[in-house]
Amino acid sequence: MIPSVNESGSRTIGLLAYLYGPGRHEEHTDPHLVASFDGMSPDPGRDPAATLKDLQQLLDQPVMALPRHARPAKHVWHTSVRAAADDRILTDEEWGEIARRIVAATGIDPGGGRPGCRWAAVRHADDHIHIVATLVCEDGSRPDDYRSGRRAQAECRLIEKELGLHQVAPGDGTAAQRPTSAERHKAERQGRERTAREELRETVRRAVAGAAGEEEFFDRLAAAGLLVRKRTAPSGDLLGYKVALPDDRNKDGEPVFYPGARLAPDLSLPRIRERFTSALDDGQGATPVEPPSPTGPGGPSAARRRTASAAWQALLVIEQEDDAVAAAYIASAGEVLDALAKTSAAHTRAKLREAAIAFERASRSHVRAERGHDRALRQAARDLVQGGPALGRGEDGATTAMVIDMLFFLVTAAFHWHAKKGHAQQAAAARQAAEHLRAAYQAAAAQPLGALYQRGRRLGRPLLQRQAAVLRQAVPQLAEQILAEPGWYALAATLADAEAAGHDPAALLADAAGRRELDTAESVSDVLVWRLRRSSDLPADTSNTVVADRRTGRTAGRTTGQAHTRAGSGRGR
Repeated sequence: MIPSVNESGSRTIGLLAYLYGPGRHEEHTDPHLVASFDGMSPDPGRDPAATLKDLQQLLDQPVMALPRHARPAKHVWHTSVRAAADDRILTDEEWGEIARRIVAATGIDPGGGRPGCRWAAVRHADDHIHIVATLVCEDGSRPDDYRSGRRAQAECRLIEKELGLHQVAPGDGTAAQRPTSAERHKAERQGRERTAREELRETVRRAVAGAAGEEEFFDRLAAAGLLVRKRTAPSGDLLGYKVALPDDRNKDGEPVFYPGARLAPDLSLPRIRERFTSALDDGQGATPVEPPSPTGPGGPSAARRRTASAAWQALLVIEQEDDAVAAAYIASAGEVLDALAKTSAAHTRAKLREAAIAFERASRSHVRAERGHDRALRQAARDLVQGGPALGRGEDGATTAMVIDMLFFLVTAAFHWHAKKGHAQQAAAARQAAEHLRAAYQAAAAQPLGALYQRGRRLGRPLLQRQAAVLRQAVPQLAEQILAEPGWYALAATLADAEAAGHDPAALLADAAGRRELDTAESVSDVLVWRLRRSSDLPADTSNTVVADRRTGRTAGRTTGQAHTRAGSGRGR
């Protein structure tokens, strides 16, 4: 159950007209009162003799009783309370009791003989109500509604338990500010899928991902088409910034600017600067991070390989290092997801973007990140951006599957870390991000794993038997499970490739399987394929590769065919 306390307004009649109206898309059905401050307020929805003006005048009476100079300019308090999509439909009586508890908890009408405000709760849909109140008590005083949003949230957690409803994870004050109802309505009028605040938040996140310093950060904002205003001190020092969408205007036709801190707590200029400064102590205090080197040869595919390696090392850090360092790695994992979503091909971009948006909530907690140790992940994000957009096929597409595979386990490690710390919202966000990565992996891995599967089927019995023996030698506890998986043939082809390249396949396999997180994989063989191909620097795309059986002299053949129906089906997670 989600309460959403909106900014105070100035026109009670305007809000009532919306609540009792048809809605902007005819979504309001049977608007009516479910509760009010006195239980006898006129209901324009159900009583033909009652009007909106009647209800407005009743609610505003304490306000109008004050001298004009003493009336608050914005005296209308408004909140909506919405049930979860999978909750049962509550009765009017239940919604009425919920409304009474919310106004009591928030100080609008505390009860117990204390002065309260006049209020009314309107229901115009099955799943939510709106509560409107006027912020002057019956005795002319102002209510104690300090932090009413947080108090409403706490009361909703109790209501959920008592009524057997979906229990929302409690917040900790580190979430990004939600769009207001006015912002949502404006987005609807303009035909936007998201509010300006949400679009700006994502754009600023992407701009800071892997940026080496302030100049590059602001250059990226400008290149993304945002309007940027900087706030400077008399000395000329930069103090802050704010951004706007060029086509998001107020009633006077001026751009609507949002300071970075109003987009998300970690997007203020001081918090962004922390990403550019090392927290490593060399005995002389913090030192600036050197600008990361440009992406090396190979373009997008090379950047993805380096990102997979950085994520591999980050897994161990999150598990073994202290909390401040782990928090820094988790925050930088968010930068990597933003950079990957920005540079991926169309068939994976949507799910990667959803993963990045979901993980944004998991990237912040009250554990303050100790920056500097996370430079490898920030470098990986920079490499992805500088490597440019990746194609959806060939080595670019295959290394995309490789890096998503590793990022899935990194995000899963972040989930476990947050869960252990009791960070409920962050853990839920990390879990959601992992599900989006799972879907992105399925799209990215189908072709390259399909090619490996076909090659594995063509290896010939002697070579397959030799690779099965290697498997039983290296990972005896997993061997039979892997041999029963469809992905075994792709792993066999990978072991053959590693052997042909001069590696010891048994040693590689034992090392890869020795790492944690295999227990969360749906297909252990798929995971080992990517780990082996990354660690032994084998091509990720093998569509045109010929594999020879050294014992028989026969080749496995060349294939450019489509993925086998059972290969690349998402079993690598």
